[in-house]
Amino acid sequence: MKKNMGSADRISRVVFAIVIGVLYFTKAIEGSAAIVLGALAIIFLVTSFISFCPLYFPFGFNTCKKTK
Repeated sequence: MKKNMGSADRISRVVFAIVIGVLYFTKAIEGSAAIVLGALAIIFLVTSFISFCPLYFPFGFNTCKKTK
């Protein structure tokens, strides 16, 4: 897997996952919404740590800095 996520993209995904976690543990979100957003948060964390987004690949998106 070739990296296709830049640092800004990775940081925003981690922040989003943390916000979802805080909302869940403070009981601001419950039920189905908590399950769906929790799954999304886990996906965001995994993709940010491996620097690869499978949805970017078929569309040719790449947020990494260009190397010479």
